Amino acid sequence: MVDLRKRGFANKIIGVDTNVLHQNIALLCGLVDENDSLENAIEKSDLIILSTPVNTNCLMLPGILDRIAGTSKIVTDMGSTKASIAKASVNHSGRGRYVAVHPMAGTEYSGPLAAIGKLFDYKTAIICDKELSDPDALNTVEKMLDLLNMHKVYMNSSDHDVHVAYISHISHITSFSLALSVLEKEQEEQNILTLAGGGFESTVRLAKSNGETWAPIFLENAQFILEVMDTYIEKMNSFRKMISDKNIDGLKALMEEANKIRKILN
Repeated sequence: MVDLRKRGFANKIIGVDTNVLHQNIALLCGLVDENDSLENAIEKSDLIILSTPVNTNCLMLPGILDRIAGTSKIVTDMGSTKASIAKASVNHSGRGRYVAVHPMAGTEYSGPLAAIGKLFDYKTAIICDKELSDPDALNTVEKMLDLLNMHKVYMNSSDHDVHVAYISHISHITSFSLALSVLEKEQEEQNILTLAGGGFESTVRLAKSNGETWAPIFLENAQFILEVMDTYIEKMNSFRKMISDKNIDGLKALMEEANKIRKILN
């Protein structure tokens, strides 16, 4: 949000949060210019950005569209699932004022103290179902993403949820699972601190993510997440069998196949 002000996109930022402590911190840190109720903030704002858990976004959007339908106001969301919110808004008379966005950027931390500048620079932003948004609303949100130096990609909501299940959501589940496995077996905290290398730290980093944010994501995208989990378990079982059979050639073959990811990710 601060980047939007610094880069001339926003003149004033109004914060809406049910957590009073977060309200105060955001105001003291200069992340917002004032705090207000949702109703008042909608009335005062040209652009409403939803950054709550995805299930809350779904609940809030129809009511916001009720208030802004027939006006020049715009609402967008930053959620990482889109099929449910698309379903919640597709038949609304004010649907054109909504632009569905998923910025593929973030950290494992949450709350106003986790805010950092230039977070979105040179990251990807996925815009979903752009044909359902009014041209002026879409254009405004695209300008915002351009000012943040984001690479724009366009998808429909269903395709988006399939892709993020494989690329993003499974990474969080495996990180949570690894953290639970280590915590169960390594009762001595000092052993974890002493032996944890860079590989472990980078793999388990996402396990620090907030459950209030990620539990709704897993449930909203359950169909595709379960699909990718089954695939992941199948690959884990392949490694397990090769290790159990002491099949070094089989292990090398699996890893060489996995190495092909180098051609995609430098």
